[in-house]
Amino acid sequence: MRRERPLIAIDGPVGAGKSTVAQRLARVLGCEYVNTGAMYRAVAVAARAAGISADDREAEPKLDALLKAARIDFLDGRISLDGRDISAEIGSPEVGESASRLSTLAVVRARMRDLQRAAGARGGVVMEGRDIGTAVFPDAEFKFFLDAGAEVRAERRWRELAARGVAITREQVLAQLHERDRRDRGRELAPLRPAPDAIVVDASRVGVEEVVALMAQRVRARGGAA
Repeated sequence: MRRERPLIAIDGPVGAGKSTVAQRLARVLGCEYVNTGAMYRAVAVAARAAGISADDREAEPKLDALLKAARIDFLDGRISLDGRDISAEIGSPEVGESASRLSTLAVVRARMRDLQRAAGARGGVVMEGRDIGTAVFPDAEFKFFLDAGAEVRAERRWRELAARGVAITREQVLAQLHERDRRDRGRELAPLRPAPDAIVVDASRVGVEEVVALMAQRVRARGGAA
């Protein structure tokens, strides 16, 4: 089905700055913004509350039932689970680690893929994640892969967590980041990788505004502006 407006997919590893870039790009282009990582984190919050771990033998059938009953909503940059605002809760390292583990399970990816496709069906959306341009919307009109060196990403992530009052060292953040990269790139289902036709942007030494300007220019050059 042809979308009314283009869909812009931004993939990349943890700490590359996808959320900040995608939010600003959406504002510049007059699009909606969808953070798919927040969806997986909402699943992690629900699973933790239900006592379900990705390592459980019965994790998949339990999660299947949980996700069929759960309601995940986005509104004005906030995310709620079954009517409860969990926007602040999903930012913790523990929830992030749990979300990363749960994202390797087929039942979780299938449910999230359905929600993401519904959110972007009509277009006019900037959607960021790990597999948007490869598995969720391989037909996206615009695909970007935002990357940066591990040390740079770890430093950015540490500063973000420190600003929220999370007690964690740079070394711990870097170790977690390496583990997340290994898991994301090595999983069997929709591994993290650039789509063959994605524009790869290395943000190691480039600021957010420069990245946004580059992406906006590419979109507008092909008639994708609002």
